[in-house]
Amino acid sequence: MPVRVVPHGRILILLWRLLPEGGWMRAYLEHLPVSDTASWSLRDRRLDDVIPFQWHHHPEYELTLTLNSRGQRFVGDHVGTYGHADLVLIGPNLPHTWVSRAKLLADAPHVALVFWFRGAWIAGMTDGTVELRPVRDLLERAQAGLAFAPETGLALMADFQDMFDLPPLQRLHGLLSILMRLAGDATARPLSRAVPQVVQGGRSRLDRVLAHLHRHYAEPLRMAELAGIAALSVSGLHRMFARHTQTSITRYVAGLRIGEACSRLSTTMQPIGLIAEAVGYPSLANFNRQFRALRGMTPRAYRRMFAPRDVVGDGLKTP
Repeated sequence: MPVRVVPHGRILILLWRLLPEGGWMRAYLEHLPVSDTASWSLRDRRLDDVIPFQWHHHPEYELTLTLNSRGQRFVGDHVGTYGHADLVLIGPNLPHTWVSRAKLLADAPHVALVFWFRGAWIAGMTDGTVELRPVRDLLERAQAGLAFAPETGLALMADFQDMFDLPPLQRLHGLLSILMRLAGDATARPLSRAVPQVVQGGRSRLDRVLAHLHRHYAEPLRMAELAGIAALSVSGLHRMFARHTQTSITRYVAGLRIGEACSRLSTTMQPIGLIAEAVGYPSLANFNRQFRALRGMTPRAYRRMFAPRDVVGDGLKTP
């Protein structure tokens, strides 16, 4: 039987289409583990096969260090690539997921070292403590997600790993120490342009719309279809979306499309015209206008920042 070679930039789209419809695509509200001996939670997650697409949100902050893995990262309206020592701080109720493409060491698992803590709890310490004011400022910037340079993730890797062997009080000290170091890290860059504003009773409607957009953003945008998914009028849909995300549906989708285009430009040698069409822009001229509006440069100039040193034979960045 002949083998069909699929460009790796299409793998996620094909995966979405092959898997059955169901609740996994919805940005479900994740209920995190609690402890009787600690005010926050942590988890050493190890997966031998893949990190699957699990679009979810929760009211806690999340600090995740991903090791021995590379693939795509989705945070709000951000779509980008990640690699070994990916370190991200995510604000409350911001939908997110990682999707792996490969491991660096085939015999070792994908690893995600994850810390969760409640905003009210950390605010109780930072608001009344001058020494922790940088942490408060860090958390304010993390409302839409913050990504740090891989060098930062590597520098903190041992601190993350050691946390799992510490007693609760030392863990608390360790968490605050890590947050203080991140507060002074100049490599932090924002991810999503949309910050969720959760209103009681409105989240499930928004979850359905976001899940649909993240699955079909490369297709023509049909407002009537989205309004039906949200069980609202078109005008009601626009009001709800803007209230929760602080942006319009059109701009949100443009962010998803250009984010996927950036991922392909930086990790593959696919022709720019092919990328434009794959992410939802049949017109190359329109794609170039949208890309320049969001990234401040042409797609060709963006690719040049990565191709000379990072793109290798298999189309993936070197770790």
